[in-house]
Parts: sequence; C-alpha cells; structure tokens
Amino acid sequence: MDLDRELEFAVTLADLADAVTLPFFESRNFTVDIKANQTEVTEVDRHTETVIMDMVRTQRPDHGWYGEEHGASTNNAEWTWVIDPIDGTSNFVRGVPIWATLIALVHRDRGPVMGFVSAPAMHARWWGVVGGDAMHNGHRIQVSTVDTLSDASLSITENAPWREAGYSEAIKNLKKSVKRVRGYGDFWQHMLVAQGAIDIAVDAIGLEPYDIAALMPIVQAAGGMLTNREGRADWRSDTAITSNGLLHRHLGELQQG
Repeated sequence: MDLDRELEFAVTLADLADAVTLPFFESRNFTVDIKANQTEVTEVDRHTETVIMDMVRTQRPDHGWYGEEHGASTNNAEWTWVIDPIDGTSNFVRGVPIWATLIALVHRDRGPVMGFVSAPAMHARWWGVVGGDAMHNGHRIQVSTVDTLSDASLSITENAPWREAGYSEAIKNLKKSVKRVRGYGDFWQHMLVAQGAIDIAVDAIGLEPYDIAALMPIVQAAGGMLTNREGRADWRSDTAITSNGLLHRHLGELQQG
C-alpha cells in the first residue's frame, strides 16, 4: 500500500466534503432531525457521507467503507475507509465553527494507519500516517514535553456516562491535579494534544469507531498516545483519552481495566 497515494486520495475526499458542508454552515439553510440515540443529525451529514462513499466505491472498489450515517460495506476488505461526515454536529447546528469531517484508512489487522481531519470553518486541517509525520496545515506537529500533572493542561468532556460508570472521584482528582482545565470538545481537543497546545484530552463515554479512527494515527504520528478508559489503544472503543505519552502513566484512575 502506497500511503502517500492514499493520503492524496484523502485530500480529495476532504475537498469534496468541504464543498458540501461549508456552504450549508454559512447559509444556515438545512434541516435537523433527532436520531434514535437522541443525537442530532442534519441532511448535510447524510449528503456529505454519500458524496465521500460514492467516491470511495468508484475510485477504491476493492476497499471497504464504514460511516456514521449509512453503515458499512459487507465485503471483508483488507482496507476500509472510516468516515464521520461531521464530527461536532451540535456545534454545526448552533453555528459554532468547531466541527470537522474525519477520514481514516484502516487496515484489517493493523487498525487505523492514516487519519485526516478537515475543519473548514476553522480553516484547519490535520493529518498523520503511522510511521510518518503528523501535520497541521502543512506544518509538522508534535506533542508537548510536559511530564508532570501539576504543569499540565487538560481538556475534558465529562458527560453523565462517566459519572454513571463510577469515575466521578477519579475525574475530580485529575482536574485538581493539573494546572489548567478546559473543555474544547470533540476532535479539536485531541488535535490540540497532537499540536502540543494541551497535554491531555479526555473525551466523553459514548463514542463510536468513526469518532476515533482518524484521530489515532495523527496523535500517534505526533508522538502521543490514544487509549480507551481501560488503557488499550482500541479504535473500536467508546472512549478516547489522549496525551503526550509522558502523562499517560498518571491517568491510571481513568483506566480501570
């Protein structure tokens, strides 16, 4: 597999997605529905995923595909494109520019090997290839070198399932231990870890594989770590915890596997 070639294809997919999403975001002219899981979805989510998947089926017929809105292909392909057409739909709906299309190339055995994040309303793109570099708008990025919690900057999405799972005290202790706590949310907090702008990001419980797949290669290529709340690097999990790697050893209370 020529991953440079596949990265170029990911750029094409991101360009197609941006051409759909950004005009709708700027015009505010779209409908909003509520899915069975009580999350918001727009016609833009569905149309964006359709455009991407049509291109994948046409240009990569031997590859599989898996997306948030239209499910997965049935072939047991060696390579699969995993797509979240709009990560941060609630922001998209409210007019907050922090949303992105997430594109990942996943190997059947190796997991995610390439990730691409396009956030057109933020004029930002991130990408990374396992074994290669992580980039932000064409500039190489890497995680921070902060190695103590007392100096660390943390972003956390503390939703109800964290508390229901019995992590309230662990989260309280972590927030008390760090220098700064913010809530950047969704994909952005993990890209900020990859950039070295913050040091730890704890996402909500309730994620899906398409929320995580594109983030993992970028964070790893930048020198960081992404694990679930059991401490495993599993893109099929329902949680993502990222750090610069140096601080992961301090997150044991959140990784009670």
